[in-house]
Amino acid sequence: MQSQEWFSNWFNSHYYHLLYNNRDEIEANTFISKIIHYLKPLPNSRMLDVACGKGRHSKALSEMGFDVIGIDLSEESIKEAKLSESRQLHFYKHDMRLPFYINYFDIVFNLFTSFGYFRTQREHNNAIRSITQGIKQNGILVIDYLNTHFEENNFTSSIEKEIDKLKFIITKWQTETHFYKQIQVADSTNGLPRHLSTERVAKFSLGDFNEMLSLQNMQIQQVFGDYNLNEYHINTSPRMIILAKKVS
Repeated sequence: MQSQEWFSNWFNSHYYHLLYNNRDEIEANTFISKIIHYLKPLPNSRMLDVACGKGRHSKALSEMGFDVIGIDLSEESIKEAKLSESRQLHFYKHDMRLPFYINYFDIVFNLFTSFGYFRTQREHNNAIRSITQGIKQNGILVIDYLNTHFEENNFTSSIEKEIDKLKFIITKWQTETHFYKQIQVADSTNGLPRHLSTERVAKFSLGDFNEMLSLQNMQIQQVFGDYNLNEYHINTSPRMIILAKKVS
């Protein structure tokens, strides 16, 4: 069944890595520095990066002296991330819907809208349960998600990019419950199609996350609206960065 899920194939493809290869490492490191400064974890704290991709956030955390594990469903991403492994940094191919470690981590991160991809609410609940099972008592979960209300008000329907003689035609649309992004890849010289994939992300609100987290004894402590940790505003903040504590 997993082979039919769009994210299993797309996130593991050459075209995905080519399209998103320019993600800002400086922005990633700056955000991690700010959130760590805010949380003030103890030295050598254990941290988990869920849906870590190639591990840019995991590496930043490890360089700060923390004991870090990154997990991702993409075999290609994990293969590349493993090149950076060290005594305090390890990566594993793993599905977030399945249990990993239990009561082990001081802080768990799920960043850059790496959630909301599954077909059913039950699968999303399973993922939240598995993720939070790994958190120690009084440990923290950090979820960085798109702000649905901001996205709805600032929606662009189509973009074209040319990368390495390939044309990426990106078409976006939305329904009441989801955002969609279709990526068509064609040879820029002859226009012949190379690849087609459609991303789908659920329109989860702060209330939706509060409900999912509450079921797992997680209590929201703070919500930020961008990577500079400014206050969250429902209509104007580009991000919804949730900090939740395991309370019992």
